[in-house]
Amino acid sequence: MNSSNDKRKYHRVLTIAGSDSGGGAGIQADLKTMSAIGCYGMSVITALTAQNTQGVTAIHPVPPEFAAEQIAAVFSDIGADSVKIGMLYSAELIEVIALQLKKYGAQKIVLDPVMVAQSGDKLLQDDAIQAIREHLMPLADVVTPNIPEAEVLTDRGITGMEDMQIAARSLAACGSRSILIKGGHLEDSASTDLLYLKNENRFIRLEAERIASRNNHGTGCTLSSAIASFMARGEDIEQSVRQAKTYIQDAIRAGADYTIGHGHGPVHHFFEFWK
Repeated sequence: MNSSNDKRKYHRVLTIAGSDSGGGAGIQADLKTMSAIGCYGMSVITALTAQNTQGVTAIHPVPPEFAAEQIAAVFSDIGADSVKIGMLYSAELIEVIALQLKKYGAQKIVLDPVMVAQSGDKLLQDDAIQAIREHLMPLADVVTPNIPEAEVLTDRGITGMEDMQIAARSLAACGSRSILIKGGHLEDSASTDLLYLKNENRFIRLEAERIASRNNHGTGCTLSSAIASFMARGEDIEQSVRQAKTYIQDAIRAGADYTIGHGHGPVHHFFEFWK
């Protein structure tokens, strides 16, 4: 008879984010991504959104103390090999989550500083921006802003690769081990992201084909969850980011021909399993 020590173990990934009732972004996209990459996904819901492919019509934030209870429930029993952080909404919630993550010694943290939905709807209160810099970025192994988010966090414009490098160094000074600035908002023929590894003072350009698709809702959530999933499986930061970039490219390409809703549809998270 096998002892408990002989039993197989899951790669455990916790997502701390908002719920998307349309299923394309947030908690729903995170759990799909984690499952597709072979991990066991768990969730701490920070806000409920009434949302579909066309936009966000309402946000109902979860009380910070209840978010803390969800984190405690997961870590006191199951634990987590990595953590992805997405929509947080308020400064108070950010501070509570940071305290809980430190309390339980959370490792391999990927922070996606979600500020605006694909539709342009605002998902973060103004006072939360400084709280992200102060409380969460020092805990993060990887921070994954897109160009507009990096501009807000650094309070400077970004128009090309040189600006991205300056912004990445500036963001890394907040304490994160690495910064991944996503270049999808730049009007280049390719979609070029920039990874900065602070300890090595090294930049890595990640170029990929720009795929024409209206189904790009939840791409940031999916990418950050994929990075956390590969890290949970034991990959280092660079390899996790590279593999996650490949995964999101394949998911966008596979989902491009689908029609769902009347706005920006989701990527195809399970492209390896069904079409």
